Amino acid sequence: MTEALFLSLKLSVGALILATGMGAKFSDLIYLWRRPQLLLRSLLAMYVLVPLAALLVVKIVPLSSNIKAALLVLAVSSGAPLLPRKLQQLGSNAYTFSLLITSSLLAIVTVPAWISFLSKYFEVSVEFSTVDVVVVIAKAFLLPLAIGMLLGALFPAVNERVAGKLWAAAGIVFITAGLALLALNWRLLLDVHGPGLMALVILMIVATAIGHVLGGPDPDNRTALAIACCTRHLGIAVIVASAFRGPRALVLLAAYIFCSSLVSIPYLQWRRRKTQSLKIQS
Repeated sequence: MTEALFLSLKLSVGALILATGMGAKFSDLIYLWRRPQLLLRSLLAMYVLVPLAALLVVKIVPLSSNIKAALLVLAVSSGAPLLPRKLQQLGSNAYTFSLLITSSLLAIVTVPAWISFLSKYFEVSVEFSTVDVVVVIAKAFLLPLAIGMLLGALFPAVNERVAGKLWAAAGIVFITAGLALLALNWRLLLDVHGPGLMALVILMIVATAIGHVLGGPDPDNRTALAIACCTRHLGIAVIVASAFRGPRALVLLAAYIFCSSLVSIPYLQWRRRKTQSLKIQS
Protein backbone atom coordinates (compact mmCIF):
# COMPACT_ATOMS: atom_id res chain seq x y z
CA MET A 1 0.00 0.00 0.00
CA THR A 2 2.78 2.41 0.90
CA GLU A 3 4.57 1.74 -2.39
CA ALA A 4 1.35 2.39 -4.32
CA LEU A 5 0.91 5.70 -2.49
CA PHE A 6 4.50 6.66 -3.25
CA LEU A 7 3.87 5.89 -6.91
CA SER A 8 0.68 7.98 -6.88
CA LEU A 9 2.58 10.82 -5.27
CA LYS A 10 5.31 10.72 -7.91
CA LEU A 11 2.82 10.48 -10.79
CA SER A 12 0.78 13.40 -9.46
CA VAL A 13 3.91 15.54 -9.16
CA GLY A 14 4.81 14.62 -12.73
CA ALA A 15 1.33 15.62 -13.89
CA LEU A 16 1.56 18.93 -12.03
CA ILE A 17 4.90 19.67 -13.70
CA LEU A 18 3.44 18.68 -17.06
CA ALA A 19 0.60 21.15 -16.54
CA THR A 20 3.13 23.80 -15.52
CA GLY A 21 5.00 23.31 -18.79
CA MET A 22 1.79 23.60 -20.80
CA GLY A 23 1.22 27.07 -19.38
CA ALA A 24 4.81 28.31 -19.73
CA LYS A 25 6.52 30.37 -22.41
CA PHE A 26 10.16 30.69 -23.40
CA SER A 27 10.13 34.30 -22.20
CA ASP A 28 9.18 32.98 -18.74
CA LEU A 29 12.16 30.63 -18.79
CA ILE A 30 14.72 33.42 -19.24
CA TYR A 31 12.97 35.97 -17.01
CA LEU A 32 15.49 35.63 -14.18
CA TRP A 33 18.47 35.39 -16.53
CA ARG A 34 17.68 38.89 -17.78
CA ARG A 35 17.65 40.25 -14.22
CA PRO A 36 21.05 39.40 -12.74
CA GLN A 37 20.51 41.16 -9.41
CA LEU A 38 17.27 39.30 -8.70
CA LEU A 39 18.88 36.08 -9.90
CA LEU A 40 21.85 36.57 -7.57
CA ARG A 41 19.62 37.30 -4.56
CA SER A 42 17.46 34.27 -5.32
CA LEU A 43 20.40 31.89 -5.61
CA LEU A 44 22.06 33.38 -2.53
CA ALA A 45 18.89 32.75 -0.52
CA MET A 46 18.23 29.20 -1.72
CA TYR A 47 21.72 27.77 -2.09
CA VAL A 48 23.84 29.61 0.47
CA LEU A 49 21.83 31.13 3.30
CA VAL A 50 19.33 28.29 3.84
CA PRO A 51 22.04 25.57 4.13
CA LEU A 52 24.02 27.85 6.45
CA ALA A 53 20.88 28.39 8.53
CA ALA A 54 20.52 24.61 8.84
CA LEU A 55 24.10 24.37 10.01
CA LEU A 56 23.42 27.03 12.64
CA VAL A 57 20.28 25.22 13.86
CA VAL A 58 22.25 21.99 14.20
CA LYS A 59 24.91 23.76 16.26
CA ILE A 60 22.37 25.39 18.58
CA VAL A 61 19.70 22.70 19.10
CA PRO A 62 20.77 19.36 20.67
CA LEU A 63 19.75 16.74 18.10
CA SER A 64 20.28 13.08 17.34
CA SER A 65 22.34 12.06 14.32
CA ASN A 66 19.15 11.03 12.48
CA ILE A 67 17.60 14.49 12.85
CA LYS A 68 20.88 16.15 11.93
CA ALA A 69 20.94 14.12 8.74
CA ALA A 70 17.30 14.97 8.03
CA LEU A 71 18.06 18.68 8.41
CA LEU A 72 21.01 18.32 6.07
CA VAL A 73 18.82 16.58 3.50
CA LEU A 74 16.19 19.31 3.66
CA ALA A 75 18.75 22.10 3.61
CA VAL A 76 20.45 20.99 0.41
CA SER A 77 17.43 19.64 -1.52
CA SER A 78 16.67 22.95 -3.20
CA GLY A 79 14.46 23.10 -6.24
CA ALA A 80 10.73 23.58 -5.96
CA PRO A 81 8.74 21.56 -8.53
CA LEU A 82 5.42 22.36 -6.82
CA LEU A 83 6.13 26.07 -6.51
CA PRO A 84 3.69 27.19 -9.26
CA ARG A 85 0.89 25.21 -7.61
CA LYS A 86 1.43 26.95 -4.28
CA LEU A 87 1.53 30.40 -5.92
CA GLN A 88 -0.99 30.11 -8.72
CA GLN A 89 -3.31 32.69 -7.11
CA LEU A 90 -0.60 35.27 -6.49
CA GLY A 91 0.68 36.04 -9.97
CA SER A 92 4.46 36.32 -10.56
CA ASN A 93 4.21 33.52 -13.14
CA ALA A 94 7.33 34.50 -15.11
CA TYR A 95 9.54 34.78 -12.03
CA THR A 96 8.09 31.62 -10.49
CA PHE A 97 8.64 29.53 -13.61
CA SER A 98 12.13 30.90 -14.22
CA LEU A 99 13.07 30.24 -10.59
CA LEU A 100 11.63 26.73 -10.89
CA ILE A 101 13.79 25.91 -13.92
CA THR A 102 16.96 27.58 -12.68
CA SER A 103 16.84 26.06 -9.20
CA SER A 104 16.20 22.55 -10.50
CA LEU A 105 19.08 22.73 -12.98
CA LEU A 106 21.49 24.12 -10.39
CA ALA A 107 20.53 21.35 -7.97
CA ILE A 108 22.55 18.98 -10.17
CA VAL A 109 25.72 20.78 -9.04
CA THR A 110 24.80 22.31 -5.68
CA VAL A 111 23.28 19.26 -3.96
CA PRO A 112 26.38 17.02 -4.20
CA ALA A 113 28.66 19.96 -3.37
CA TRP A 114 26.76 20.93 -0.20
CA ILE A 115 26.42 17.28 0.86
CA SER A 116 30.17 16.81 0.62
CA PHE A 117 30.91 20.03 2.51
CA LEU A 118 28.29 19.90 5.25
CA SER A 119 28.18 16.19 6.09
CA LYS A 120 31.27 16.44 8.30
CA TYR A 121 29.80 19.37 10.23
CA PHE A 122 26.52 17.50 10.72
CA GLU A 123 28.53 14.51 11.96
CA VAL A 124 26.84 12.06 9.59
CA SER A 125 28.29 9.58 7.10
CA VAL A 126 27.14 9.62 3.49
CA GLU A 127 27.51 7.63 0.30
CA PHE A 128 26.14 9.79 -2.48
CA SER A 129 26.21 9.77 -6.28
CA THR A 130 25.85 12.87 -8.42
CA VAL A 131 24.36 10.69 -11.14
CA ASP A 132 21.38 9.94 -8.88
CA VAL A 133 20.52 13.65 -8.68
CA VAL A 134 20.85 14.07 -12.44
CA VAL A 135 18.58 11.09 -13.12
CA VAL A 136 15.93 12.24 -10.64
CA ILE A 137 15.78 15.77 -12.03
CA ALA A 138 15.77 14.57 -15.64
CA LYS A 139 13.05 11.95 -15.17
CA ALA A 140 10.86 13.61 -12.55
CA PHE A 141 11.14 17.23 -13.68
CA LEU A 142 12.80 18.08 -17.00
CA LEU A 143 11.05 15.40 -19.06
CA PRO A 144 7.43 16.18 -18.06
CA LEU A 145 8.17 19.90 -18.21
CA ALA A 146 9.57 19.63 -21.75
CA ILE A 147 6.61 17.50 -22.85
CA GLY A 148 4.20 20.03 -21.37
CA MET A 149 5.89 22.96 -23.13
CA LEU A 150 5.85 21.04 -26.41
CA LEU A 151 2.15 20.21 -26.07
CA GLY A 152 1.41 23.80 -25.20
CA ALA A 153 3.21 25.02 -28.31
CA LEU A 154 1.58 22.44 -30.61
CA PHE A 155 -1.97 22.77 -29.29
CA PRO A 156 -2.36 26.32 -27.94
CA ALA A 157 -6.12 26.33 -28.48
CA VAL A 158 -6.80 23.60 -25.93
CA ASN A 159 -3.75 24.25 -23.80
CA GLU A 160 -5.31 26.37 -21.05
CA ARG A 161 -8.42 24.24 -20.63
CA VAL A 162 -6.55 20.93 -20.48
CA ALA A 163 -3.82 22.33 -18.21
CA GLY A 164 -6.42 23.61 -15.75
CA LYS A 165 -8.18 20.25 -15.54
CA LEU A 166 -4.88 18.44 -15.20
CA TRP A 167 -3.88 20.79 -12.35
CA ALA A 168 -7.12 20.06 -10.52
CA ALA A 169 -6.99 16.28 -10.94
CA ALA A 170 -3.29 15.95 -10.12
CA GLY A 171 -3.68 18.24 -7.11
CA ILE A 172 -6.44 16.05 -5.68
CA VAL A 173 -4.35 12.91 -6.18
CA PHE A 174 -1.30 14.56 -4.62
CA ILE A 175 -3.17 15.71 -1.50
CA THR A 176 -5.05 12.42 -1.11
CA ALA A 177 -1.91 10.27 -1.52
CA GLY A 178 0.06 12.49 0.86
CA LEU A 179 -2.58 12.34 3.58
CA ALA A 180 -3.01 8.60 3.17
CA LEU A 181 0.75 8.12 3.37
CA LEU A 182 0.89 10.05 6.62
CA ALA A 183 -2.14 8.21 8.01
CA LEU A 184 -0.65 4.78 7.29
CA ASN A 185 2.78 5.67 8.64
CA TRP A 186 1.93 8.06 11.47
CA ARG A 187 4.07 6.12 13.91
CA LEU A 188 7.17 7.16 11.99
CA LEU A 189 6.56 10.71 13.13
CA LEU A 190 7.25 9.49 16.65
CA ASP A 191 10.86 8.97 15.54
CA VAL A 192 11.14 12.75 15.27
CA HIS A 193 10.90 13.93 18.88
CA GLY A 194 10.17 17.41 20.22
CA PRO A 195 13.63 18.94 19.64
CA GLY A 196 13.70 17.49 16.13
CA LEU A 197 10.32 18.95 15.17
CA MET A 198 11.30 22.23 16.77
CA ALA A 199 14.52 22.31 14.73
CA LEU A 200 12.63 21.56 11.51
CA VAL A 201 10.07 24.29 12.20
CA ILE A 202 12.83 26.77 13.04
CA LEU A 203 14.60 25.96 9.77
CA MET A 204 11.38 26.41 7.78
CA ILE A 205 10.67 29.75 9.47
CA VAL A 206 14.21 31.03 8.92
CA ALA A 207 14.19 29.82 5.30
CA THR A 208 10.89 31.61 4.65
CA ALA A 209 12.22 34.79 6.25
CA ILE A 210 15.38 34.63 4.13
CA GLY A 211 13.37 34.41 0.92
CA HIS A 212 10.98 37.12 2.05
CA VAL A 213 13.81 39.57 2.77
CA LEU A 214 15.83 38.85 -0.37
CA GLY A 215 12.85 38.70 -2.71
CA GLY A 216 13.08 42.41 -3.44
CA PRO A 217 10.45 45.15 -3.59
CA ASP A 218 7.99 43.26 -5.81
CA PRO A 219 5.51 41.58 -3.41
CA ASP A 220 4.84 38.63 -5.73
CA ASN A 221 8.54 37.91 -6.23
CA ARG A 222 9.11 38.20 -2.48
CA THR A 223 6.37 35.67 -1.77
CA ALA A 224 7.62 33.30 -4.47
CA LEU A 225 11.19 33.30 -3.17
CA ALA A 226 10.04 32.83 0.42
CA ILE A 227 8.03 29.74 -0.53
CA ALA A 228 10.87 28.50 -2.75
CA CYS A 229 13.26 28.67 0.21
CA CYS A 230 10.76 26.84 2.43
CA THR A 231 9.86 24.23 -0.21
CA ARG A 232 12.08 21.24 -0.83
CA HIS A 233 12.40 19.02 -3.90
CA LEU A 234 10.90 15.79 -2.54
CA GLY A 235 12.44 13.66 -5.28
CA ILE A 236 15.94 14.90 -4.48
CA ALA A 237 15.25 14.74 -0.74
CA VAL A 238 14.31 11.06 -0.89
CA ILE A 239 17.39 10.23 -2.98
CA VAL A 240 19.67 12.14 -0.61
CA ALA A 241 18.01 10.57 2.43
CA SER A 242 18.69 7.09 1.09
CA ALA A 243 22.41 7.89 1.09
CA PHE A 244 22.45 8.25 4.89
CA ARG A 245 22.52 5.36 7.28
CA GLY A 246 20.20 6.93 9.84
CA PRO A 247 17.06 8.61 8.47
CA ARG A 248 14.38 6.77 6.56
CA ALA A 249 12.66 8.39 3.58
CA LEU A 250 9.19 8.20 5.12
CA VAL A 251 10.32 9.86 8.34
CA LEU A 252 11.89 12.66 6.35
CA LEU A 253 8.83 13.04 4.12
CA ALA A 254 6.35 13.01 7.01
CA ALA A 255 8.35 15.47 9.13
CA TYR A 256 8.94 17.80 6.20
CA ILE A 257 5.28 17.86 5.11
CA PHE A 258 4.14 18.56 8.66
CA CYS A 259 6.66 21.32 9.41
CA SER A 260 6.55 22.93 5.98
CA SER A 261 2.76 23.13 6.05
CA LEU A 262 2.87 24.54 9.56
CA VAL A 263 4.97 27.45 8.27
CA SER A 264 4.04 27.96 4.60
CA ILE A 265 0.25 27.83 4.89
CA PRO A 266 -0.06 30.72 7.40
CA TYR A 267 2.57 32.67 5.45
CA LEU A 268 0.69 32.26 2.17
CA GLN A 269 -2.59 33.25 3.80
CA TRP A 270 -0.94 36.38 5.18
CA ARG A 271 0.57 37.25 1.78
CA ARG A 272 -2.76 36.73 0.00
CA ARG A 273 -4.50 39.06 2.46
CA LYS A 274 -1.68 41.55 1.98
CA THR A 275 -1.99 41.37 -1.82
CA GLN A 276 -5.75 41.79 -1.72
CA SER A 277 -5.38 44.77 0.62
CA LEU A 278 -2.91 46.46 -1.75
CA LYS A 279 -5.22 45.90 -4.71
CA ILE A 280 -8.15 47.44 -2.82
CA GLN A 281 -6.06 50.48 -1.84
CA SER A 282 -4.87 50.99 -5.40
